Amino acid sequence: MIFTKTNVNPNLPKLIFAVLLTIYFLWIAYDPMQGSFLDHVDLPIHETGHLLFRPLGEFMGIAGGSLFQVIFPAVFVGYFIWRLEYYSAAIVLFWVGQSILNVWVYAADAVVMQLVLTSGFTGSEGSFHDWNYMLTATGLINSTKTVADLIRAVGTIVIVAAAFFSIYYSLYPPPDAEAL
Repeated sequence: MIFTKTNVNPNLPKLIFAVLLTIYFLWIAYDPMQGSFLDHVDLPIHETGHLLFRPLGEFMGIAGGSLFQVIFPAVFVGYFIWRLEYYSAAIVLFWVGQSILNVWVYAADAVVMQLVLTSGFTGSEGSFHDWNYMLTATGLINSTKTVADLIRAVGTIVIVAAAFFSIYYSLYPPPDAEAL
């Protein structure tokens, strides 16, 4: 379909919200170490993931924290897609990207272990570090930078996709789009 000015039907509040979120989350993607207000939401979800994945064995119990931290918001994206609420799915997709970048912060710290963990200590001070364990167990500890760079790239791509789709669906809402 070729889009012309005649079939643009912008929802101004949604467009403004999408642009503001785009600016904010691109800023997070530029410097994930600065953190996000969602970090406080991600942490309990991450810790819950350890509990949920624990029955699958030691490695999965440890990996489950980072996995669940990304899976949890992705489920909401899927829910909104299922309901054909694409704008809402795109908005929640920002959270998925941010969560992946939050995992990057943890993964990138696997060797130096200077990140203060839930124990109040860093991995180098004796606190358990998920990503140090996982990368050591998989033989990838010497490739930490490569693994972390890949995670950061995926998180950034997800945020860019969220930006594109949230702006797109605020300009071109589907005919049966939710009213707002």
